[in-house]
Amino acid sequence: MRLQFAGDLEGLGEGLRLLEQELGFEQAADGRRVEVTRHEENRLTVEAKEDGTLTIAYRQRIHFFRALGLLLEGLGKHGQAPFRLEEEPQFEMNGPMFDVSQGGAVLRTGTVRAFLRKMAVMGLDMLMLYTEDSFDVKEQPYFGYMRGRYSQEELRELDDYADRLGIEMIPCIQTLSHLADVLKWNAFKDIRDDHETMLVGEERTYEFVEQMLVAASEPLRTKRIHIGMDEAWKLGLGEYLVRNGLKTKGEIMNEHLHKVLAITRRLGLEPMMWSDMYFRGASRTGEYYDRESVISDEVIAGMPQDVQFVYWDYYHFDEEFYTEWIRRHKRFGSMPVFAGGIWNWKGFVLNYGATFVSTNAALSVCKREGVREVIATLWGDDGTECDWYSALLGLQLFAEHGYAKELDEDKLRDRFLFCTGARMDDFLAIKYIDETPGISPDNLELYNPSRYMLWQNPMMGLFDENLRGLPLNSHYAEMERRMELYAGRNGEYGFVFELLRWLCRVLALKAEAGVRLTDAYRSGDRETLSEMAEGVLPEIAARVKELRNYHRERWHAVNKPFGWDILDLRYGGLLMALDTAVSRLTAYLEGRAERLEELEEPRLPFQGQEGLVDCYFYKWMPTPSRIAQ
Repeated sequence: MRLQFAGDLEGLGEGLRLLEQELGFEQAADGRRVEVTRHEENRLTVEAKEDGTLTIAYRQRIHFFRALGLLLEGLGKHGQAPFRLEEEPQFEMNGPMFDVSQGGAVLRTGTVRAFLRKMAVMGLDMLMLYTEDSFDVKEQPYFGYMRGRYSQEELRELDDYADRLGIEMIPCIQTLSHLADVLKWNAFKDIRDDHETMLVGEERTYEFVEQMLVAASEPLRTKRIHIGMDEAWKLGLGEYLVRNGLKTKGEIMNEHLHKVLAITRRLGLEPMMWSDMYFRGASRTGEYYDRESVISDEVIAGMPQDVQFVYWDYYHFDEEFYTEWIRRHKRFGSMPVFAGGIWNWKGFVLNYGATFVSTNAALSVCKREGVREVIATLWGDDGTECDWYSALLGLQLFAEHGYAKELDEDKLRDRFLFCTGARMDDFLAIKYIDETPGISPDNLELYNPSRYMLWQNPMMGLFDENLRGLPLNSHYAEMERRMELYAGRNGEYGFVFELLRWLCRVLALKAEAGVRLTDAYRSGDRETLSEMAEGVLPEIAARVKELRNYHRERWHAVNKPFGWDILDLRYGGLLMALDTAVSRLTAYLEGRAERLEELEEPRLPFQGQEGLVDCYFYKWMPTPSRIAQ
């Protein structure tokens, strides 16, 4: 479609050029005229009038780019017929945070640019890259060493690109804990409280904090910065305790926060931080969401007022809890930022059941309670096995909440198809790879069986007692068929389903393999053991290699190479475990091994829990022996 834009176009030209191919239009002097008006009202409108005139009215640049998408979508639906759409933005900040540190995956700059273009069309106006050590600090060569850290120039170029689309890039770092990959180096041994938390009160701690703050903020236009400070589990119980004696976590947090904020003030930065440590410090059990916890007036009085507190929560599915916790945050004297989650961090499979239920509850409450800034977190915990692009529907969900007082799922479905060319119902169906027989609808228990079924050793079967009796092979055979269908009808994002197809192809044989091995051995069924050794296990290994090859291809297309080494170790370990299983079975069948002690060991429910379970970390899946602490 050829379009000619006229009117209030200041600051839009470069973004329009970036989106021409994305949205399938061309700017031309003889194109259909679009009258553009910028106003101060908190609304955006698009209209195709009876006389053929096209109009866009907007307040912020990001609203214009969303409105442009709405206009083109409307023209595609209505043809020459007139139509008018109006939306009221619900938030002043709404956008994703990508974790490019914890799981090893660091998005290539080209991938970030691709997400920024999609975000602009959706109307999302903020991007954070969560970087514990994934950015260059010139004074510290071991900071982010061999971890794919972004250079200052890469961050500057991304910020320029985002700005053209009306999107603010906000740095997101850690200035207290979550720094295990930094503090492991001896270069930082003098500022350790424990293995992942810095030593509060130590002068060099604050020299280092200032170096991080400068390095993270200098390449970007914004003065806002997220300074982290969450999940300092043993704050004050390591070297700090030795030097200072026992103090409450609230006291230590305030001590540290005031020192860090003295630096941000001097640098002219506007910080925000995670709020959980104040709640944990007031809880007898150290929990964030402890309803019995009471943060004292004294602690609140000591909290500085020039920092925003970010309430993160993706673990609740009812509006009542979100209402209570937002109101508890308001006691701090300011309106919190809310951070929800797109559940991508429990393995290969994005839990869209939990994502939709938690997000719908949380954002509905945010709108009622006056929360004006929200973040959609995408964590990379423990390997970043999930493909980033599987989260596109989650981004669209946050976007549509951001432009309507109440979510319209039919509109969400249409918008997702327009913005991505992909089908909402197909993306929703990703959840069924983990929502197996034995799991309740939407999987609000947050179980991740596909992950531990993949990585567990078939001769150890740590989860076999939990899997016993479930028709899992047939479930995954059906899911393989469905993923193949979806891969062929979701355009440029077919690869999301293709990766999952290879996963399901492995699990269609492997899910019940451990149970079959154990039962055959204990019943003396040598025929089945022979079938497993000669046919099933080698076929599983062949399918694992196919999965790995495709996964490796996708990883390197989307992420920097750093971090794939973790998955090489996992795939290599699985392939060697399968090889050993064949060797052990063969030795037994040929009389060279008298017993298979691994299969004689009684199978116990994982962690004593009956039925399917959640297992968060890979290190628990292949073996009961110690992999890492």
